[in-house]
Amino acid sequence: MKLKLGFAPLTDSGPVIAAQALGFFADEGLEAELSREVSWATIRDKVALGVLDGAHLLAPMALAEPGAPIVVPLTLARGGAAITLSSRIPGEDALSLARLIARRRNEGASPLTLAIVYPYSVHNYLLRSWLAEAGVDPRADVHITVAAPSRMAELLAAGVIEGFCAGEPWGPAAQAAGAGRVVVRVGEVWPVAPDKALGFGRDWAQADPSRLQAVLRAVTRATAWCAEPRNRDALAHLLAERLELSAEVVSPGLAHVAFDARPANRAEAAWLLGQMRRWGQLDPGADLRACAEAVYRPDLCA
Repeated sequence: MKLKLGFAPLTDSGPVIAAQALGFFADEGLEAELSREVSWATIRDKVALGVLDGAHLLAPMALAEPGAPIVVPLTLARGGAAITLSSRIPGEDALSLARLIARRRNEGASPLTLAIVYPYSVHNYLLRSWLAEAGVDPRADVHITVAAPSRMAELLAAGVIEGFCAGEPWGPAAQAAGAGRVVVRVGEVWPVAPDKALGFGRDWAQADPSRLQAVLRAVTRATAWCAEPRNRDALAHLLAERLELSAEVVSPGLAHVAFDARPANRAEAAWLLGQMRRWGQLDPGADLRACAEAVYRPDLCA
């Protein structure tokens, strides 16, 4: 059976990459083709249109468009998101950044530009909450833009942005290049916040339950392999090849990613929807339960 899965070049794509590299898909009778995608918007569109059968994706992504034909039967990982600030910005915390933002505002300077990987992401919610707790209004005091995770270090070094929130290994990559420093990780703020999931086109997922179960078994097996500390070095080398980085840059971040495949949790979906509502991405009258049940489909797991 042929299978085409997309992934973004991030450490937590490990289960999809390992499932292919270690032969777990082949063990299930699947001929898997992996497609590295530059942006989350591309992944969303390709899964929705059936160009990809499924993908490693942001946990809130499918929830953002409940009418879109994407379902999430399995979550994959949490903990990889981190905020990185430019080396040009003094201080190590949000309060230092808040003072700089206030000074620039008083001087009539333009707002600082900070980047996130996608509007509907834990990364966006982490950055906004971190700023808000320091008294910064993320809607008015800074400019928040979207960029591909793999471009963050480059944009930071070039001065296009002054900070970003992205998953591993792009914060450490910026740090290794001398462009910035990691100042806070999602695990310090929201230790159990869902980050990545495995999503599929709704029609594809429901057309052949036995095929879907084969995919889920292979990825669950690979996720368990990724979670084993003794496999960390081997995983770092697998990822380095796909991410086009050195294993030395990838390896340290593995300690900050919790690989954990489990049936999609609708309580987690409700939490994500609550963040969407907080930041004006969701109609205040939206039925959160109905949205969670339409997209997060633990019933598709055997």
